[in-house]
Amino acid sequence: MTENLDLTDRRTDSDPLEALYDRAYAAFNDGELQLASTLFAELIEASPPGSHLHYMRGLTHKYLRDWPTSLQHNLQAQQLEDEFNEASAWNAGIAATALGDWSEARRQWARCGINIPEGEGPIERDFGLVSVRLNPWGKGETVFARRIDVVRARLLNVPLPESGHRLFDIVLHDGAPTGERRTRDGTVPVFNVLQTLQASDHRTYTAFVRSPSAEAMAELLDTELPGIGYVEDWTASMVTLCLRCSYGIPHADATAKAAHEPGAASNDDWKIERNLGIGAQGKAAVERLLANWVAAGPDRHVDGIESREQPGSVPEDGYVWWDDPTES
Repeated sequence: MTENLDLTDRRTDSDPLEALYDRAYAAFNDGELQLASTLFAELIEASPPGSHLHYMRGLTHKYLRDWPTSLQHNLQAQQLEDEFNEASAWNAGIAATALGDWSEARRQWARCGINIPEGEGPIERDFGLVSVRLNPWGKGETVFARRIDVVRARLLNVPLPESGHRLFDIVLHDGAPTGERRTRDGTVPVFNVLQTLQASDHRTYTAFVRSPSAEAMAELLDTELPGIGYVEDWTASMVTLCLRCSYGIPHADATAKAAHEPGAASNDDWKIERNLGIGAQGKAAVERLLANWVAAGPDRHVDGIESREQPGSVPEDGYVWWDDPTES
């Protein structure tokens, strides 16, 4: 789904209305969403009925994450549309999903021609592997996720504790991809996460261990234990991407590009000290897991276990975080 803002000149001959149009679109394009909402509301009151103004107010409130208002104006836009508009249908579907209005969400996805299971209530289906960008208005950590819905996904990686997210969170993501991420089999799209819909009961624990070999570490990563969701070797998997790389935009300089690519750095020498991210239902399960691992072989040590989860950040007004720079 691509989101096309209709910025064509729909003004009247009234100078005050022209100025109001300019101010409303400028506010939106500058990320000043509260002001944009107020100005689009004034335009709706002052202008002849038109779908584009309701669409723009619905879009503004999507990025404000005000779902009742977003749904209301997208539905009003649809009532005034001369023909089907995919963008308003997607935005209405996203807002309805956020509100748990499953009948409306299903109706909107059907309008978009999306094949979803028949029935009522939440959609539960494998829509494939994707990558999602957590807190896209902040550091924008990307993790892999399994889509269970058109715009809902379950996180498959252990996010950093400062992200405010957890392994197995069910999140709401936007409809238009903003970049791509490589996998062993190719690439998957990256979607911006809008909010957490269902928080996981798997807390994030950071464990600092010393492993004598990659084989010993693989043994730990493959261990299954009640209460343990997933163990991730952050030393190996955590790659810091510059903003350009996170959106899949190539570097002009091949050297700079290589420096940011996962696996580009040489890792011939095994690093004994490892930092692990563990999604678990409690610290006791983590302690039991690591104690069993230490007892199973020589030269294995646990230096510490921490759980310092932090609340996620919220978007600040005046910052355009939703744009895909690949389209500029």
